Amino acid sequence: MSKYLVTGGAGFIGANLVKRLLADGHEVVVIDNFAGGKYANRILKGAKYFKEDIRDLKKLNKICKNNFDGIFHLAALPRVVYSVENPIETHGVNVDGTLNVLLAARDNKIKKVVFSSSCAVYGDQKEFPVAEKAELRPISPYALHKMVGESYGQLFAKIYGVKTISLRYFNVYGPYFDPNGPYALVIGKFIKQRVSGEPMTICGDGEYFRDYVHVDDVVSANLLAMNSQNVGRGEIFNIGSGQSYSVNNLAKMLGGPTVAVPERPGDIRRVEADISKAKKVLGWQPTITLEQGIAALKKEWGIK
Repeated sequence: MSKYLVTGGAGFIGANLVKRLLADGHEVVVIDNFAGGKYANRILKGAKYFKEDIRDLKKLNKICKNNFDGIFHLAALPRVVYSVENPIETHGVNVDGTLNVLLAARDNKIKKVVFSSSCAVYGDQKEFPVAEKAELRPISPYALHKMVGESYGQLFAKIYGVKTISLRYFNVYGPYFDPNGPYALVIGKFIKQRVSGEPMTICGDGEYFRDYVHVDDVVSANLLAMNSQNVGRGEIFNIGSGQSYSVNNLAKMLGGPTVAVPERPGDIRRVEADISKAKKVLGWQPTITLEQGIAALKKEWGIK
């Protein structure tokens, strides 16, 4: 069994990862500043938690002296709009914090860092599904921060020998999901409306397509990336379902009345991942369909 550090391990994806690591018998240490509020505070028995901020390199280095086999770096301020309104604060967490994690890994001889990136780095694309080699067109500070984090990972692998991998998540959902959180998007909005007995609001014609991936599959991708002997040179992988569903499709799966509202200017029409690289190199593929995932969420939230 191994010993892992999970930054952001009390958040939505982080808590699911910590739960899996503990179930597999690993020793888990979590760093989280609990900035995400009550939904982010997923404290799991068996893990050790430090309420710290990754912007504090001195404290991060102190924690990293505990002989970790690897770091799963999920800590971030992932809200796109928030990054537009607060570029300095979000840069501090998403860029400076990521650099600190890599420095701590280097200075404490930690074998590998798996970095949680985002499909936001792609921005608007014209060809789908989008592959990792596509030109990056970040349209928010958050997207740019993730792009910089990926580049830092590649540099640290090349210059300092720190093994790194970046995983570009698409629209993640599942257990510990916060309907108000940054990963919720339209699924979260629809769940809140269904629970409140309100009609689901569909913008414009509802033909906006997104690639939804279950958090359990995201966790599996992290474990494969950490354990694979074939990667560690800053490689980048799309982690999505490889399929896109419209807002109208999603509303049908959740069931219930809908109401049309004006479309939002600037909304991207289509997001869809090419996941062939992750399948080939990591041996990863999604196992939970959107239909199965939505059925489980409906049960969790008491939606008939």
